[in-house]
Amino acid sequence: MKPDPLKAARILVVDDDPGQRNLLETFLRAKGYRTHSAASGEAALQLLAQEPFALLISDVRMPGISGIETFRRVREMLPALPVLLVTAFADIRSAVAAMRDGAVNYLAKPIDLDELMASVRVAPASGLEPAPGGAGIEALPPGVIGPSPLMQAVFRDVAIIAPSDTRVLITGESGVGKEVVADLIHRWSRRAAGPFIKVSCTAVAESALEDEIFGHDKGPATRLGRIEEAAGGTLLLDDIGELPLPLQARLLRVINDGVFRRSGGTRDLRADARLLAATNQDLESLLAAGRFREDLFYRLNVMEVHLPPLRERPEDILPLATHFIGQFSRQKSRFSATVSAGLLRYRWPGNVRELRNAMERAALLSRGEIVLPEHLPARVLTTTGGDEPGSTQREVQRLEEIEREAILKALRKNNFNRTETARELAISRRALTYKLQRLRAEGVPIDP
Repeated sequence: MKPDPLKAARILVVDDDPGQRNLLETFLRAKGYRTHSAASGEAALQLLAQEPFALLISDVRMPGISGIETFRRVREMLPALPVLLVTAFADIRSAVAAMRDGAVNYLAKPIDLDELMASVRVAPASGLEPAPGGAGIEALPPGVIGPSPLMQAVFRDVAIIAPSDTRVLITGESGVGKEVVADLIHRWSRRAAGPFIKVSCTAVAESALEDEIFGHDKGPATRLGRIEEAAGGTLLLDDIGELPLPLQARLLRVINDGVFRRSGGTRDLRADARLLAATNQDLESLLAAGRFREDLFYRLNVMEVHLPPLRERPEDILPLATHFIGQFSRQKSRFSATVSAGLLRYRWPGNVRELRNAMERAALLSRGEIVLPEHLPARVLTTTGGDEPGSTQREVQRLEEIEREAILKALRKNNFNRTETARELAISRRALTYKLQRLRAEGVPIDP
């Protein structure tokens, strides 16, 4: 007799990538769900024949039986079992076809955790009910500041991602604090007692970058690379978009096989470092231009953490400015009303890094308790006045209302599938995810 998946509210996660499996299980358990995992379609089918499950979440591209073939066989075994497919961009067409055959939904990589939860909640007749409780955000370490709803959402994602060993791609404009988030992931991980090693792919000459990352065995000299130094800990590759193609191939082997060789070496060494990558570039554009490997992109981009620019989270500006002025001033300083207004009005194209530099300058020039407009850089001062009162704000609000209506209309039209919604709006999926986070922070319902 076939098991009835409606009798047990458990989710089966299927993926050949242990990092991805671990991430999904960690997230779902943090939300109160019971989970089990399988490393292949074959193993999943065996489990489904023996035990009841309420939902199947399966990667599409796997060795052996693919996720699509697994889905088809599950349809024959358990026609009532909801199936959610996880797919890279290249496999989206197959996933859409599977939806026509009864799949609940498909999630494009990197997985958006909000979209995952929305799909789990609407799984038809699944009987899924999360247990009470769930993981919250740990206390932020000193100097990590972000009271805005957008940054609180980032911290919640990091709290879920950090305990796993999954690879993370940290994206955002220059100066938004990507390295701070990488440090937070390490601090909250099971590898926190190990080293946190950072390599900038732009700060090291291309000719020396290979030895910097992988080390070398040349003649009598042996040099340990950053991968070896990060053993038991975390390795951050910053500016990953600048990594030369030959080194991309070597890094892909580390991810796929867990081994590497020093330059000039003859034996494989085991890699034992969690890999984080960061970039301020659009890697998908580099991929289309042939400057970044597609297979490496999808291997690195198991989970993406996107940091919004400072201009989009004004709630963070004054708390950050107060923190920085306290770092650089010998006595307690405060901002005049004009300075506070100017800091909030300025667009901060250099993001948090530019704000920090501005506060260092203000601390040197003020010499007293009050920071005045003349202590700010001239570029900040030029935006402290001049517009007709309220005119700019009204125009911004009108444009935001138009954008909000367009997003919500497209979201409903595409059954809340974010990949299809982004395609219809002619924006990147990352941009749509960020805009939806902002709408949620404003209290706008964005889930089905």
